[in-house]
Amino acid sequence: MPLLVMKFGGTSVGGTAAIQAVAAITEAQRAIWGRVVLVVSAMSGVTDMLIRGATTAATGDQRTFRDLEHALREKHATVLAGLVPDGDERAAVGAQVMQLIDEFGVLCHSVAVLGEASPRAHDAISSLGERMSARIVAAALRARGIPAEALDATEFVVTTPHFGDARPVQDLTRDRTRARLLPLLDQGVVPVVTGFIGATESGATTTLGRGGSDYSGAIVGAALDADEVAIYTDVDGVMTTDPRLAPDARVIPVLSYSEMGELAYFGAKVLHPRTIRPVVERGTPLRIRNTFNPSHPGTLVVRDVEANGQAVKAVTAIRAMSLVTVEGRGMIGVPGVAARTFGAVASAGANVLMISQASSEQSICFVVPSSTVPEVTHALEQGLAAELARRDIDRIWAREEVAIVTAVGAGMRDTPGVAAQVFGVLAAHHINVIAIAQGSSECAISIVVAASECDESVRAIHGLTAGL
Repeated sequence: MPLLVMKFGGTSVGGTAAIQAVAAITEAQRAIWGRVVLVVSAMSGVTDMLIRGATTAATGDQRTFRDLEHALREKHATVLAGLVPDGDERAAVGAQVMQLIDEFGVLCHSVAVLGEASPRAHDAISSLGERMSARIVAAALRARGIPAEALDATEFVVTTPHFGDARPVQDLTRDRTRARLLPLLDQGVVPVVTGFIGATESGATTTLGRGGSDYSGAIVGAALDADEVAIYTDVDGVMTTDPRLAPDARVIPVLSYSEMGELAYFGAKVLHPRTIRPVVERGTPLRIRNTFNPSHPGTLVVRDVEANGQAVKAVTAIRAMSLVTVEGRGMIGVPGVAARTFGAVASAGANVLMISQASSEQSICFVVPSSTVPEVTHALEQGLAAELARRDIDRIWAREEVAIVTAVGAGMRDTPGVAAQVFGVLAAHHINVIAIAQGSSECAISIVVAASECDESVRAIHGLTAGL
């Protein structure tokens, strides 16, 4: 019997109506697939409340988390009352949720007494939202006549002890996930799993960092060898570009893993790049769908996509960037300059989003977030002090207020002249290209333009997606 893993984000479980929509989707998909697993985020806004409670408690503030405790009780009780008509069931689930909120109060009190929130305490507190929502969603399914059981992923998602940004230990996670979930699925039960969290081998709760709930959906799907993983959000799928920039933006029906990875890395907000890694490794199809428009088929992401003559599928943009250049005639033929350059950048903790170097080796330029430029230039001046003193390097400078615009499409590798089309439409709009980069996969072309020309660049290149 085929298996579908569905992940629902915070807006998808944000209130009574949203969770009712999740229950209706589950009922419909269960009828189609036979076996379904749900992975759920905390209700929208709850994780922020939990983190705020922890951070204010760390300053010694014992009032804010008490106020938040009251608000959490009211929020979850109201939603539960609207979902579960049975008094006994509502009371039982309500008691479980209130116990978790009690735990929030106890943990925050401990943080306030200690005067600090350790990473481990922070994870224990921020994980409570998913644990509450899983119990409420499972109760909503049962109220609809669907057998369901809420499960804490701490039981089977085994992670490294990197609190705040843990990684799954794959073999252990796979074995424990299958042992815990497959018997329930065989009994016709829908497991409702907490997203975002896991636990170390010793049982300490961890969180998976940014995009952790989507990541959890992919981890569970890969572990169970699911036939498909569906990520439900509040948009119809991955679009050809930001519809606020181009009103004619459209949902892309099918993408390859490599295309999705490029889009995610270069600014598309639908998925975090790390999310797709478990499904890529297993070759599991991934679908992005809209909880609030369930009839829309969404975007399907698969290993390979058949060529359809469309070279450029989407355009993305990342703003608030700066282009840092290290240049000097003395760099030519000198080994190790690039290594020391990026070693210095790494020491500043900056993320390099794009690199470009001419074959003459007279300069290296790369793009970093504008907020990191002072630290990056200082680290470069320190790390390359000898080269600067010898005048092997003439100067290190940054061009502020630039943006990266990226055209994405696997068809680029088999279509001659795509770069010419991209640069042609930019030239037609009198847009100056500052720097260019294209990976060996030929799945994306990234260009740097002035921030003031970013929106027009996106619209110009987006015209190449016509006919998708």
